[in-house]
Amino acid sequence: MFIEQPPLLYRILFPEAVWRIKRKKRKVIYLTFDDGPIPEVTPWVLDVLDYYNIKATFFSVGDNVRRHPELLEEIKKRGHSWGNHTMNHLQGFKVASRNYLRNIKEADNLIDSNLYRPPHGIMRWSQAKVIKDHFNIIMYDLVTRDYSKKLNGEQVLNNVKKFARNGSIVVFHDSLKAERNLRYALPRAIEWLKEQGYEFEAIDM
Repeated sequence: MFIEQPPLLYRILFPEAVWRIKRKKRKVIYLTFDDGPIPEVTPWVLDVLDYYNIKATFFSVGDNVRRHPELLEEIKKRGHSWGNHTMNHLQGFKVASRNYLRNIKEADNLIDSNLYRPPHGIMRWSQAKVIKDHFNIIMYDLVTRDYSKKLNGEQVLNNVKKFARNGSIVVFHDSLKAERNLRYALPRAIEWLKEQGYEFEAIDM
């Protein structure tokens, strides 16, 4: 549970971040996709979202955008929102802050968004203080763990069913590591959430 749904204490440590977006008198879910865009997975995700007529948010790795700029343009063309996920998927705790912030800036030159999500949800407090002056920091309320080799698609789907709630920002991944579980869980999760009365929105801040 500590992975799927970040504990309150961890949320309190980063008050400048957005963890959940509740709407009054409406049940809303925010699907997000990290680590793309890549040609093996992202076009399929876009087609699934089109099929269900819903919008989502893609947090892109700058190096992937450099290699596949047409995919970011396709994300925009189809009406989704997009954000910065660093240039090289760096974890803030593992690199010097100046290098981390420089990496975010390098990605921003390609992605050009006011939304930012730290890879693995990990960054230092000092880094967050600087980042918030330039970006809206978007964290999450539910990690599906679609990337895990220890889980199958049904278990990923069950994570959605167990932890989704009004205003949840849900993390999937348009990556090769997550592809197998994503292809099983994403359409089934969307159908289940629709059955529960949820609306889907892209993050727009």
